[in-house]
Amino acid sequence: MIRPLALRLSAIALLSVMAAGETDRPREHFDHATVLYDWVVNSQGEKLRTFVTRPNNFKGKVPTIFIVGWLSCDTMETPKADEHDGFGMLMRRLIDESGYATVRMDKPGVGESQGVCAQADFDSEISGWRAAFAAMTKYDFIDRDRVFVVGLSNGGGFSPMVSDRPVRGYISCSSWGRTWYEHMVEHERRRLTAAGTSPAEVNSAVKGFTDFYDLYLVKGLSPGEAIAQHPEWKTLWYDTPEGQYGRPAAFYQQLQALNLGELWQHVDAPVLVIRGGNDGIMSRTDSEAIAQIVNQEHPGRARYLEIDGMAHDLTVQGKFADTLIPTILGWMKEQLAAK
Repeated sequence: MIRPLALRLSAIALLSVMAAGETDRPREHFDHATVLYDWVVNSQGEKLRTFVTRPNNFKGKVPTIFIVGWLSCDTMETPKADEHDGFGMLMRRLIDESGYATVRMDKPGVGESQGVCAQADFDSEISGWRAAFAAMTKYDFIDRDRVFVVGLSNGGGFSPMVSDRPVRGYISCSSWGRTWYEHMVEHERRRLTAAGTSPAEVNSAVKGFTDFYDLYLVKGLSPGEAIAQHPEWKTLWYDTPEGQYGRPAAFYQQLQALNLGELWQHVDAPVLVIRGGNDGIMSRTDSEAIAQIVNQEHPGRARYLEIDGMAHDLTVQGKFADTLIPTILGWMKEQLAAK
């Protein structure tokens, strides 16, 4: 059941919550914020669930954090606080401790969103993020002139694509700023090395992956089609013939088609890039590229911060990295005070 709404809830937001109806799903509860459940529609006509939180003791319009999610088919709804779920803890604590509004969305086929995540490409997903960003005009407590965009993992790479207007700042956590091809070839080397594979075998495998990812990501073949042309790569591949990490081949081909250099060089807003020293998914080169691109075009606008011992999921030794919240909120306050 959805908990009782505060009396000051706007009429539009009230209708949004009522539209969510009753559900057996566990719902989020916060000490200092109220969750509003709503919908947006993507380019495929699919209804996607959004989660908008409003601070309980707000006055007038408040700053807002728009959170762009990761690659996997996991919901952004976090009904329970779990110190082992770094991304979930980051969202929950930003919601409850910032005093700001927040906006999230479940991609196609995730949670209550329509569609099939394993078949949804990037183009349909980004259209949903854009619709969720544009829908902020519905909420009378959101200050559209004081919006921060926080991108998590994959979402931190393309996060400037979601906004239809300037924002106060971008925070990219555990993310990437190069081509997806470069990221994947380096990732395969790091993955094999971490698994204890001999240097000779790693080198041979990377040679195969270099050509495999060219056919798959650049030339547009599915992994199965690439392997059919080169049976010698069959022992290299560890995922499905149709895609990778639960998403279709088209998703990654569309990521590869993005020009993140062009995207980030046009960002004139302040940027904070955060990466963990123990991130086994996104390398330092992946993440640092964002700050380098921004600073090349707009010197001093981006800051790169690496946290010792932090993993890709924002945990240190299996628990949420507590220093993140004061770091992020302090940076946001600096940007608000600067204008």
